[in-house]
Amino acid sequence: MTPEIRRSLVQHSRLRQDPHAVLRRLLDRVRPGLRPDEPTEQLERRIADLLGKPAALFFPTGTMAQQTALRVHAERTGRRTFAAHPQCHLAVWEDGGHSAVHGLRHHAVADREELITSADLAGVREPIAALLLELPQRDLGGLLPTWDELVAQTTWARERGAATHLDGARLWEAQPHYDRPFAEIADLFDTVYVSLYKGLEGVRGAVLAGDRETVDAAAAWRRRLGGATPDSWPAALTGLMGLDEVLPRMAEFRDHAVAVAAAINADGYATTRPHVPQTPMFHVHIPAPKDVVAAAAERILAESGVELPRRPKSSPDPTRCSIELTIGVVSLDFTPREVADLIRRLR
Repeated sequence: MTPEIRRSLVQHSRLRQDPHAVLRRLLDRVRPGLRPDEPTEQLERRIADLLGKPAALFFPTGTMAQQTALRVHAERTGRRTFAAHPQCHLAVWEDGGHSAVHGLRHHAVADREELITSADLAGVREPIAALLLELPQRDLGGLLPTWDELVAQTTWARERGAATHLDGARLWEAQPHYDRPFAEIADLFDTVYVSLYKGLEGVRGAVLAGDRETVDAAAAWRRRLGGATPDSWPAALTGLMGLDEVLPRMAEFRDHAVAVAAAINADGYATTRPHVPQTPMFHVHIPAPKDVVAAAAERILAESGVELPRRPKSSPDPTRCSIELTIGVVSLDFTPREVADLIRRLR
């Protein structure tokens, strides 16, 4: 029998994603006579305006959106290689789709455990179709480059005839750190992908924004890949709901993440990366083996109904592991001290 979840430190917990609850929230946004294509059109216009781009296109998944963007840049430049971090989403989470489907090559730049730097890019000798940057770098605990470094790296790419693409799956969460309008951040990039279901807590979907010519080319590839799905209005509506209800709270989430991380570090059992989170997302490094931490999380859920991440990430040191915490709507009611106490029980 599945334990009942009463409180959760998992952003996409059933507490937030329960279909019945989501549908009840959606009913308030669906007026009689709404055309099925209206929500998607509204979402695309709104995100294009928010990012300061001429056009935007809905995709059923971020994986399809990003591979499509890189495919279009490759065809335009006549180059098949893109530069990106060794732990970018395409390399870690997509089963080599960029290569298997599109014939693209990933030139890994930088140390696996550090952000890309301008010095790293100076070592790239081959012509590239695009430079892909992820803001923030998820697998490094949500680290972000400085603004000056970001400007320098995108300038480096453009000076070499390469496009710049932003993996902005968590751009919504990164913006408070830079304290600049979304359009100013997006202006550094030719194409920008944003997720509808991560920080915005929608049910699925992504949007790719850029100039009209690029978005039109992306639309052709979306159809070829089976992504021009009819009736995308449920995903679009939850995306719009996230823009209205969740996006304005990103700074609040980040500030609570900073307080939670401070409590965890002060407790002395575990440590966070970064020590001071730059976004609502950060990693907690725990001095216990992966299987022990997973079992402890299951035990806590069964005993108290409190849900913690149950899939720790292994470490080169088998006596240690890490979990990812993202502060969002469902986790705001945990005090920093409560979270530190729960982390200490993961042993």
